[in-house]
Amino acid sequence: MTTGQVRREGGHIAYEVHGDGPLVVLAHGMGETRASFRHLVPLLVAAGHRVAPVDVRGHGESSVGWPSYAPAEVGADLLAVVRDVDAGPAVLVGSSSSAAAVVFAATDAPELVSGLVQIGAFVGRPKLNPLSRLSRRAVLRSPRLFGMFHRTLFPVHRPADDAAYRRALVATLREPGRMAAARQVVAPVEPHWTTRAGRVRQPVLVLMGARDPDFPDPGAEARAARRLYRVAEARMIEESGHYPHADRPQRTAEELIAFLAVCTGG
Repeated sequence: MTTGQVRREGGHIAYEVHGDGPLVVLAHGMGETRASFRHLVPLLVAAGHRVAPVDVRGHGESSVGWPSYAPAEVGADLLAVVRDVDAGPAVLVGSSSSAAAVVFAATDAPELVSGLVQIGAFVGRPKLNPLSRLSRRAVLRSPRLFGMFHRTLFPVHRPADDAAYRRALVATLREPGRMAAARQVVAPVEPHWTTRAGRVRQPVLVLMGARDPDFPDPGAEARAARRLYRVAEARMIEESGHYPHADRPQRTAEELIAFLAVCTGG
Protein backbone atom coordinates (compact mmCIF):
# COMPACT_ATOMS: atom_id res chain seq x y z
CA MET A 1 0.00 0.00 0.00
CA THR A 2 1.07 3.56 -0.69
CA THR A 3 -0.53 6.76 0.54
CA GLY A 4 -0.86 10.04 -1.28
CA GLN A 5 -2.25 13.54 -1.14
CA VAL A 6 -3.39 15.60 -4.07
CA ARG A 7 -3.52 19.38 -3.78
CA ARG A 8 -6.72 21.13 -4.79
CA GLU A 9 -7.68 24.76 -4.56
CA GLY A 10 -8.74 25.06 -0.93
CA GLY A 11 -6.95 22.07 0.55
CA HIS A 12 -5.75 18.52 -0.03
CA ILE A 13 -7.37 15.12 -0.61
CA ALA A 14 -5.87 12.02 1.02
CA TYR A 15 -5.97 8.59 -0.56
CA GLU A 16 -4.35 5.15 -0.60
CA VAL A 17 -3.36 2.89 -3.47
CA HIS A 18 -3.38 -0.90 -3.25
CA GLY A 19 -2.47 -3.50 -5.85
CA ASP A 20 -1.91 -3.34 -9.60
CA GLY A 21 -4.15 -3.41 -12.61
CA PRO A 22 -7.08 -1.33 -13.88
CA LEU A 23 -7.85 1.50 -11.48
CA VAL A 24 -10.88 1.58 -9.17
CA VAL A 25 -11.45 4.71 -7.05
CA LEU A 26 -13.66 4.36 -3.96
CA ALA A 27 -15.46 7.29 -2.30
CA HIS A 28 -17.31 6.91 1.01
CA GLY A 29 -20.44 8.57 2.33
CA MET A 30 -21.26 11.28 4.87
CA GLY A 31 -19.20 11.18 8.05
CA GLU A 32 -17.18 8.11 7.09
CA THR A 33 -13.55 7.66 6.02
CA ARG A 34 -11.77 5.62 3.39
CA ALA A 35 -11.56 2.81 5.96
CA SER A 36 -15.22 2.18 5.15
CA PHE A 37 -13.87 0.03 2.29
CA ARG A 38 -11.35 -1.89 4.39
CA HIS A 39 -13.04 -5.26 3.77
CA LEU A 40 -13.69 -4.67 0.06
CA VAL A 41 -10.24 -3.45 -1.00
CA PRO A 42 -8.35 -6.76 -0.56
CA LEU A 43 -11.01 -8.63 -2.54
CA LEU A 44 -10.68 -6.24 -5.49
CA VAL A 45 -6.89 -6.34 -5.30
CA ALA A 46 -6.97 -10.14 -5.34
CA ALA A 47 -9.07 -9.93 -8.50
CA GLY A 48 -6.33 -7.94 -10.25
CA HIS A 49 -7.25 -4.31 -9.70
CA ARG A 50 -5.44 -1.23 -8.48
CA VAL A 51 -7.70 0.22 -5.80
CA ALA A 52 -7.63 3.78 -4.44
CA PRO A 53 -9.95 4.51 -1.50
CA VAL A 54 -10.26 8.27 -0.97
CA ASP A 55 -11.04 10.43 2.05
CA VAL A 56 -13.77 12.77 0.80
CA ARG A 57 -13.00 16.46 1.38
CA GLY A 58 -13.43 17.37 5.04
CA HIS A 59 -13.29 13.72 6.14
CA GLY A 60 -10.59 11.37 7.42
CA GLU A 61 -7.14 12.74 6.60
CA SER A 62 -8.35 15.19 3.96
CA SER A 63 -8.37 18.83 4.96
CA VAL A 64 -11.35 20.80 6.28
CA GLY A 65 -12.51 24.34 5.60
CA TRP A 66 -13.43 23.97 1.92
CA PRO A 67 -15.60 26.70 0.42
CA SER A 68 -17.90 24.04 -1.03
CA TYR A 69 -18.68 20.40 -0.35
CA ALA A 70 -21.08 20.02 -3.29
CA PRO A 71 -21.10 16.69 -5.17
CA ALA A 72 -19.62 18.37 -8.24
CA GLU A 73 -16.59 19.42 -6.18
CA VAL A 74 -16.22 15.97 -4.63
CA GLY A 75 -16.38 14.54 -8.15
CA ALA A 76 -13.60 16.89 -9.23
CA ASP A 77 -11.53 15.65 -6.29
CA LEU A 78 -11.93 12.06 -7.51
CA LEU A 79 -10.77 13.08 -10.97
CA ALA A 80 -7.75 14.77 -9.39
CA VAL A 81 -6.89 11.49 -7.68
CA VAL A 82 -7.15 9.61 -10.99
CA ARG A 83 -4.76 12.12 -12.55
CA ASP A 84 -2.41 11.97 -9.56
CA VAL A 85 -2.23 8.18 -9.61
CA ASP A 86 -1.76 8.43 -13.39
CA ALA A 87 -3.46 5.10 -14.01
CA GLY A 88 -6.78 6.06 -15.58
CA PRO A 89 -9.30 5.73 -16.91
CA ALA A 90 -10.88 4.49 -13.70
CA VAL A 91 -14.10 2.99 -12.51
CA LEU A 92 -15.49 5.31 -9.83
CA VAL A 93 -17.44 3.84 -6.93
CA GLY A 94 -19.48 6.23 -4.77
CA SER A 95 -21.27 5.22 -1.59
CA SER A 96 -24.29 7.14 -0.22
CA SER A 97 -23.59 10.89 -0.57
CA SER A 98 -20.65 10.18 -2.89
CA ALA A 99 -22.95 8.31 -5.27
CA ALA A 100 -23.88 11.76 -6.56
CA ALA A 101 -20.25 12.83 -6.96
CA VAL A 102 -19.31 10.04 -9.37
CA VAL A 103 -22.01 11.18 -11.82
CA PHE A 104 -20.53 14.67 -12.01
CA ALA A 105 -17.05 13.22 -12.48
CA ALA A 106 -18.19 10.90 -15.27
CA THR A 107 -19.80 13.74 -17.22
CA ASP A 108 -17.13 16.36 -16.54
CA ALA A 109 -14.19 14.21 -17.70
CA PRO A 110 -15.51 11.14 -19.53
CA GLU A 111 -12.03 10.32 -20.83
CA LEU A 112 -10.93 9.59 -17.25
CA VAL A 113 -13.91 7.43 -16.26
CA SER A 114 -14.59 3.98 -17.73
CA GLY A 115 -17.59 3.19 -15.54
CA LEU A 116 -19.36 4.19 -12.38
CA VAL A 117 -20.96 2.41 -9.45
CA GLN A 118 -23.51 3.95 -7.11
CA ILE A 119 -24.00 2.28 -3.73
CA GLY A 120 -27.05 3.42 -1.77
CA ALA A 121 -27.80 6.36 -4.08
CA PHE A 122 -30.53 8.84 -3.11
CA VAL A 123 -32.64 9.53 -6.18
CA GLY A 124 -35.17 11.73 -4.39
CA ARG A 125 -34.57 13.97 -1.42
CA PRO A 126 -35.71 12.27 1.80
CA LYS A 127 -39.10 13.45 3.04
CA LEU A 128 -38.78 13.89 6.78
CA ASN A 129 -41.46 14.61 9.33
CA PRO A 130 -40.72 17.30 11.95
CA LEU A 131 -39.42 14.78 14.51
CA SER A 132 -37.14 13.15 11.94
CA ARG A 133 -35.81 16.57 10.91
CA LEU A 134 -34.96 17.37 14.53
CA SER A 135 -33.28 13.99 14.99
CA ARG A 136 -31.23 14.41 11.83
CA ARG A 137 -30.17 17.90 12.89
CA ALA A 138 -28.97 16.55 16.24
CA VAL A 139 -27.12 13.63 14.63
CA LEU A 140 -25.28 15.97 12.27
CA ARG A 141 -24.00 18.08 15.14
CA SER A 142 -22.84 15.41 17.56
CA PRO A 143 -20.09 12.85 16.86
CA ARG A 144 -21.51 10.62 19.59
CA LEU A 145 -25.02 10.70 18.14
CA PHE A 146 -23.65 10.16 14.65
CA GLY A 147 -21.91 7.03 15.91
CA MET A 148 -25.19 5.78 17.35
CA PHE A 149 -26.98 6.54 14.09
CA HIS A 150 -24.25 4.85 12.07
CA ARG A 151 -24.81 1.63 14.00
CA THR A 152 -28.46 1.52 12.88
CA LEU A 153 -27.39 1.32 9.24
CA PHE A 154 -26.32 -2.31 9.78
CA PRO A 155 -29.70 -3.96 10.43
CA VAL A 156 -28.63 -7.55 9.64
CA HIS A 157 -24.88 -8.11 9.61
CA ARG A 158 -22.02 -6.02 10.94
CA PRO A 159 -18.27 -6.49 10.45
CA ALA A 160 -16.33 -8.17 13.24
CA ASP A 161 -14.33 -4.96 13.72
CA ASP A 162 -17.40 -2.73 13.60
CA ALA A 163 -17.14 -1.39 17.16
CA ALA A 164 -13.47 -0.47 16.75
CA TYR A 165 -14.15 1.19 13.40
CA ARG A 166 -16.96 3.24 14.87
CA ARG A 167 -14.84 4.41 17.82
CA ALA A 168 -12.20 5.63 15.35
CA LEU A 169 -14.91 7.27 13.26
CA VAL A 170 -16.32 9.18 16.23
CA ALA A 171 -12.84 10.25 17.30
CA THR A 172 -12.17 11.68 13.84
CA LEU A 173 -15.50 13.50 13.80
CA ARG A 174 -14.53 15.24 17.05
CA GLU A 175 -11.73 17.05 15.22
CA PRO A 176 -12.52 20.69 14.38
CA GLY A 177 -14.48 21.11 11.18
CA ARG A 178 -15.35 17.45 10.66
CA MET A 179 -19.03 17.58 11.63
CA ALA A 180 -19.49 20.71 9.54
CA ALA A 181 -18.11 18.80 6.56
CA ALA A 182 -20.49 15.90 7.22
CA ARG A 183 -23.41 18.31 7.21
CA GLN A 184 -22.28 20.03 4.04
CA VAL A 185 -21.78 16.94 1.86
CA VAL A 186 -25.50 16.17 2.24
CA ALA A 187 -26.78 19.75 2.08
CA PRO A 188 -29.27 20.32 -0.78
CA VAL A 189 -27.55 21.82 -3.79
CA GLU A 190 -28.32 22.42 -7.44
CA PRO A 191 -27.92 20.90 -9.90
CA HIS A 192 -29.02 17.58 -8.44
CA TRP A 193 -27.07 14.61 -9.76
CA THR A 194 -30.17 13.17 -11.40
CA THR A 195 -30.16 16.04 -13.92
CA ARG A 196 -26.73 14.86 -15.11
CA ALA A 197 -27.45 11.12 -15.26
CA GLY A 198 -28.84 11.23 -18.79
CA ARG A 199 -25.50 12.56 -20.02
CA VAL A 200 -23.54 9.58 -18.69
CA ARG A 201 -22.21 7.41 -21.52
CA GLN A 202 -20.23 4.93 -19.45
CA PRO A 203 -21.71 1.70 -18.07
CA VAL A 204 -23.38 2.12 -14.68
CA LEU A 205 -23.98 -0.33 -11.85
CA VAL A 206 -26.44 0.56 -9.08
CA LEU A 207 -25.95 -1.46 -5.89
CA MET A 208 -28.38 -1.35 -2.99
CA GLY A 209 -28.66 -3.23 0.27
CA ALA A 210 -32.02 -4.99 0.30
CA ARG A 211 -32.47 -3.99 3.96
CA ASP A 212 -31.12 -0.45 3.69
CA PRO A 213 -32.98 1.45 6.44
CA ASP A 214 -32.41 4.81 4.72
CA PHE A 215 -35.15 3.99 2.19
CA PRO A 216 -38.80 2.98 2.58
CA ASP A 217 -38.34 0.68 -0.45
CA PRO A 218 -34.66 0.08 -1.34
CA GLY A 219 -35.55 -1.91 -4.46
CA ALA A 220 -37.73 0.87 -5.83
CA GLU A 221 -34.97 3.42 -5.20
CA ALA A 222 -32.44 1.26 -7.04
CA ARG A 223 -34.77 0.81 -10.01
CA ALA A 224 -35.44 4.56 -10.10
CA ALA A 225 -31.70 5.21 -10.29
CA ARG A 226 -31.21 2.63 -13.04
CA ARG A 227 -33.90 4.18 -15.21
CA LEU A 228 -32.03 7.49 -15.33
CA TYR A 229 -29.19 6.04 -17.43
CA ARG A 230 -28.76 4.83 -20.98
CA VAL A 231 -26.76 1.73 -19.97
CA ALA A 232 -27.25 0.60 -16.38
CA GLU A 233 -27.94 -2.40 -14.20
CA ALA A 234 -29.29 -2.52 -10.67
CA ARG A 235 -28.35 -5.26 -8.21
CA MET A 236 -29.68 -5.87 -4.72
CA ILE A 237 -27.38 -7.21 -2.00
CA GLU A 238 -29.52 -9.43 0.19
CA GLU A 239 -29.34 -9.19 3.98
CA SER A 240 -27.43 -5.94 3.67
CA GLY A 241 -27.99 -2.42 4.99
CA HIS A 242 -26.67 0.95 3.83
CA TYR A 243 -23.05 -0.19 3.47
CA PRO A 244 -22.98 -3.47 1.49
CA HIS A 245 -19.23 -3.14 0.99
CA ALA A 246 -18.85 -3.37 4.78
CA ASP A 247 -21.54 -5.82 5.88
CA ARG A 248 -21.52 -8.10 2.80
CA PRO A 249 -18.10 -7.46 1.23
CA GLN A 250 -17.77 -10.80 -0.55
CA ARG A 251 -21.16 -10.51 -2.20
CA THR A 252 -20.51 -6.86 -3.10
CA ALA A 253 -17.10 -7.77 -4.55
CA GLU A 254 -18.69 -10.43 -6.77
CA GLU A 255 -21.00 -7.85 -8.32
CA LEU A 256 -18.22 -5.30 -8.68
CA ILE A 257 -15.70 -7.68 -10.21
CA ALA A 258 -18.21 -8.80 -12.86
CA PHE A 259 -18.98 -5.16 -13.65
CA LEU A 260 -15.32 -4.17 -13.74
CA ALA A 261 -14.69 -6.84 -16.35
CA VAL A 262 -17.29 -5.18 -18.57
CA CYS A 263 -15.73 -1.74 -18.08
CA THR A 264 -12.16 -2.84 -18.68
CA GLY A 265 -12.77 -5.48 -21.35
CA GLY A 266 -11.38 -8.14 -19.03
